[in-house]
Amino acid sequence: MAADNTSSMTEFILAGLTDQPGLQLPLFFLFLGFYVVTMVGNLGLITLIGLNSHLHIPMYFFLFNLSFIDFSYSSAIIPKMLMSFVSKKNIISYTGCMTQFFFFAFFVISESFILSAMAYDRYVAICKPLLYMVTMSPQVCVLLLLCVHGMGFLGAIPHTGNILFLTFCRGNLLNHYMCDFLPLLELSCNSSYMNTLVVFTLVAIDIGVPIVTIFLSYGFILSSIFHINSTEGRSKAFSTCSSHIMAVCLFFGSAAFVYLKPPANLPLEWDKVCTVFYTIVVPMLNPVIYSLRNKDVKLAMKKTLGRITFS
Repeated sequence: MAADNTSSMTEFILAGLTDQPGLQLPLFFLFLGFYVVTMVGNLGLITLIGLNSHLHIPMYFFLFNLSFIDFSYSSAIIPKMLMSFVSKKNIISYTGCMTQFFFFAFFVISESFILSAMAYDRYVAICKPLLYMVTMSPQVCVLLLLCVHGMGFLGAIPHTGNILFLTFCRGNLLNHYMCDFLPLLELSCNSSYMNTLVVFTLVAIDIGVPIVTIFLSYGFILSSIFHINSTEGRSKAFSTCSSHIMAVCLFFGSAAFVYLKPPANLPLEWDKVCTVFYTIVVPMLNPVIYSLRNKDVKLAMKKTLGRITFS
């Protein structure tokens, strides 16, 4: 593409997950299955929490919003990804690409901060049980949620702005199944060390601040658990946190692998595989993790199914 056309990029071609023709159809059905399970799991959890009054407490308020975030950012990515498996040319407009990236960044950053809010909730529940309902009042929960989405918005704006200032002169074939910063940077002719530094600094904040909050919360939680005399009490406390710990490890582990490593260490093909994990697999697993290991959710499910059967 000529240098005088660098600012007139109107569309990108998404390379997709693989260029192997024999894998396209099996992968389409595999990821369609992932998407259906993600939608059913997260919408089911949202419905259960909404319909059952005994789940109207801070812990499930945050779980409700985690499911909403998972549902939303899966919907921003997977439908377009599915098209790449069945289309000869999977084209996305420049505006569509920037829009997808903004919502992807917004929801992923929001997820990292809502996981830290959930860790704080568990800290208050275990370390200050007598003050729990006062400390985690409805007003505080709403304020925390506003902070979660506020951080998502404040993180997504500079990430997207960083891309909008790029010009593209290395073709329009994007080596990914979605619009993400690193593959877009590969196509840019004016990217610099500063562009890369900006994205890694922002990601370090978006991942680092929640991780520090989570580590501090669980540090205090472990200290409190070791001071519990009864084995049953310790077991109950660990059980309360286990689902959240699994969700945190899955999400932050895969996201950090993609963004907090030197960019030259691994090819983008590996990044695509890791991105699949935290954008598609984690949102699918979260409702399963929180449902299978949670007695309250199981009880709510039985009650809801009982009402439907009775009706």
